[in-house]
Amino acid sequence: MPTYARADVVFERGEGPYLFDTDGKRYLDFASGVAVTAFGHAHPYLIKALTDQAHKVWHTSNLFRVAGQESLGRRLVDNTFADTVFFTNSGVEAWECAVKVVRKYQYETGHPERWRIITAGGAFHGRTTTAIAATKQEKMVKGFGPMPDGFDQVAFGNMNELRAAITNETAGISIEPVQGEGGIRAGSLDYLRALRAVCDEYGLLLMFDEIQTGMGRTGKLFAHEWAGVTPDVMAAAKGIGGGFPLGACLATEKAAVGMTAGTHGSTYGGNPLAMAVGNAVLDLMLEPGFLEGVDRIARVFWGRLNELAARHPKVIAEVRGAGLLLGLRIQPEIVNGTVVDKLRDAGMLTVGAGDNVVRLLPPLIITEAEIDEAIGILNKVLPELAP
Repeated sequence: MPTYARADVVFERGEGPYLFDTDGKRYLDFASGVAVTAFGHAHPYLIKALTDQAHKVWHTSNLFRVAGQESLGRRLVDNTFADTVFFTNSGVEAWECAVKVVRKYQYETGHPERWRIITAGGAFHGRTTTAIAATKQEKMVKGFGPMPDGFDQVAFGNMNELRAAITNETAGISIEPVQGEGGIRAGSLDYLRALRAVCDEYGLLLMFDEIQTGMGRTGKLFAHEWAGVTPDVMAAAKGIGGGFPLGACLATEKAAVGMTAGTHGSTYGGNPLAMAVGNAVLDLMLEPGFLEGVDRIARVFWGRLNELAARHPKVIAEVRGAGLLLGLRIQPEIVNGTVVDKLRDAGMLTVGAGDNVVRLLPPLIITEAEIDEAIGILNKVLPELAP
């Protein structure tokens, strides 16, 4: 189906932070498959994990124990706030599971009237009907109605508006610590702390969507760690599989009280192939010093981008983001898609986002040499776009 406005390029192979098309042209990949390929392309450790498992067993279903699930689940629990994990194939499946956890918790604890979830304007949680109903963006919901009810939207970062939206039917709050599709808008650490406090005050569950912000992207395993708070439920995906389809819904034991046998399921979720890769990704990500290295290189990149913005004020209005989830808000006279196209022509891949932003999502393994290369390409292309 013609649902994608695809660029006219076919990639044949990848190596680290680079992709090569069928004509042999090399591209610096600062898109990372939309924040997915955390360790770049063709990482030998991930390849070995996948191929070793492929020679054993691919699929058994969740009618039986899956050793890789038990291993990866335990490791995620040991390194996060969570007590329990449900594995999915994608981010939106993890988010849907989190919605069910929130509503079932309220039902099981004597509050069946609490089923509505507060979300933020500019959010993006995926493309299921429930997820687009939660975001309420016209470009996603138009023609797909009627939309499922149960979501109340407030302005991102506005605690006064959020408090005013809480009713006797409110079950929880769903927020991205940094909005990706919405324009790389980072919630302040005080905002994240205030969300935790208001949930505690009203008996609500706090649900973080860390599909894009998690798995090392901000220099912590998950972005909420910077604020020193924990959610009750969290959706994770993208970098968790390093390019292999994998997601996870993490929750506290308290929040998941209603998720008993038969309440949720997945045919492919947590299959042996995905678990082998997920465990390998976590091996790399939990190596001593790795996340600190991401934080360090991200600060270098942030500084270079601010210098770049100062040199090209007619094109760049603002640098945004956290860690290696960065965005350039482009001046309104220039369409961000034009910038993405020009950079691709010059050999650098980026991703568009809302609010006229160009996303920069390099793999977490980049070095200062690749940052220098990226800045060089940007310095070459941006003057050509100045009005």
